[in-house]
Amino acid sequence: MPDSARFMKVAKEDAAMTATICAIVPTFRRPEGLMTALRSLARQRVAGLSVIVCDNSPEASARQAVAGFAATAPMQVVYLHEPATGVANARNTAVAACTADFIAFLDDDEEAPDGWLDGLMAAQKQFDADVVFGPVKARLPVPDDAHDGYVEAFFSRFGPDQAQLLNSYYGCGNSLIRRASLPKDRAPFSVAHNQMGGEDDQLFHSLMTSGARIAWAADAFVYEDVPPARAKLSYTLLRAFAFGQGPSYTAAKTGKPFTAAAWMAQGLAQFILFGLWGGALALIRHRGAARRLDKAARGAGKVLWFPPFKIGFYGAALLKKKPKGR
Repeated sequence: MPDSARFMKVAKEDAAMTATICAIVPTFRRPEGLMTALRSLARQRVAGLSVIVCDNSPEASARQAVAGFAATAPMQVVYLHEPATGVANARNTAVAACTADFIAFLDDDEEAPDGWLDGLMAAQKQFDADVVFGPVKARLPVPDDAHDGYVEAFFSRFGPDQAQLLNSYYGCGNSLIRRASLPKDRAPFSVAHNQMGGEDDQLFHSLMTSGARIAWAADAFVYEDVPPARAKLSYTLLRAFAFGQGPSYTAAKTGKPFTAAAWMAQGLAQFILFGLWGGALALIRHRGAARRLDKAARGAGKVLWFPPFKIGFYGAALLKKKPKGR
């Protein structure tokens, strides 16, 4: 059982979560971003809203800040500490503590405008959806002039102009899930993805293939604040490589060698085509080079999905970064 400390505006620490919507914010050593996310949740005007913050840092670095926020928050706030570092661990611990009808996910680098939850719930009701996604608008520290908007687009999420049903899915940040649609016999997020991410893709893929209704809420957008260290081509191409590893890795690990081989073959062709194209554009300093190099990196990831090439951005990889003040 994870060590947990609960700060609520209601009586007992072990009070059950009974809100209609539970907003979950997983966090790892992002104090400023976490408080921005929490303040934006406090501005939502949805009846019965509660919030769970799951702190995934071993030292429980967010405990005091969440306690201070909860003392004056207009909704119920729960702090959970999941010391076993890993993105799936954090999400699973928070989901297990929520008994609301719907779960909304907001990342600790995102800010939700007023009316965000209203927009998600409106799309859910319109389509009787099990999962709803909304747009993400990246906010960069400096304008993305050198790469023709590629970096901004990389951290953003685009979709249809109007609310509608989807036959695809996105990532967990800025999503709404009907809790009853989650698996009953296991934790929803695969711990095999603790280090590399993609646990949300696996969940949403399984929900989609089992017949879940997935909708898009065009007006329920959030902002994502991109730190300077990430707003660089060197970082986005590394992430693109890791994204490319996902389908080959998943196929191989689920006993589908021929599917994995097909992904690898596709990736090799993609790497060669876009690598040559992007490389040529980079030589002449063309602003469109980054987008082609991104596709080449994803192709390379489909080929080199196995150790020692497997890249981790979460879990143990985050522990290498020292906490502030230490």
